[in-house]
Amino acid sequence: MKKISKILGLSLFISAMCLPLVSNAQLMKGGYFTADWQFNAPVSNDYANVASGWGMAFEGGYYVIPNMSLGLYISYHTNNKYIGEQVLHLSDTESLYTDQQHSLYQVPFGIASRWRFILDEMFEPYIGVKLGAAYTRMESDTQVYTYYHDRWGFNVQPEIGLNFFPMPINRVGIHLALYYSYSTNKSHVLTYNIDGYNNIGFRLGLSF
Repeated sequence: MKKISKILGLSLFISAMCLPLVSNAQLMKGGYFTADWQFNAPVSNDYANVASGWGMAFEGGYYVIPNMSLGLYISYHTNNKYIGEQVLHLSDTESLYTDQQHSLYQVPFGIASRWRFILDEMFEPYIGVKLGAAYTRMESDTQVYTYYHDRWGFNVQPEIGLNFFPMPINRVGIHLALYYSYSTNKSHVLTYNIDGYNNIGFRLGLSF
């Protein structure tokens, strides 16, 4: 949790420092920045498959040509699921009777690219892809102990999005994106295994 808090705190600090610049198109012509609330639903695992809105995402970049941008991204998400009392057979000679609070923590970050179809208008649809690393933590909190597994892996996120600028001249607007995220991380806690993290969701926030 300390590692995740440090990464999230750093991303919030960077976004706070960047907002005064990116909100002024005259100071950063051709650049963009988005700060989003994130809703996420895990796919293909039943460990903590309850969708949640415990996430945030940040992305910033520069349009190297009018339609295509390159930049950086970082996001954070938590999914939880309560498991009632049950017997877990850990080995031939060891069993555990307990209830559990399952949690999945994901922090992907890396390089982002977008291709926008319309330039300098009120509606700016785009497609994008993100490539980078992912830190994950698979955790089970029992009545007495916490079992967890930290892993690093590769992350890829294709997405489709839309920027809506009510007043295009100042380039401050609303950002909406639908995304799929896959990380190669493999995790193991108690009798549970995850072979790759699959997620779908959406992001809603501000675009500058």
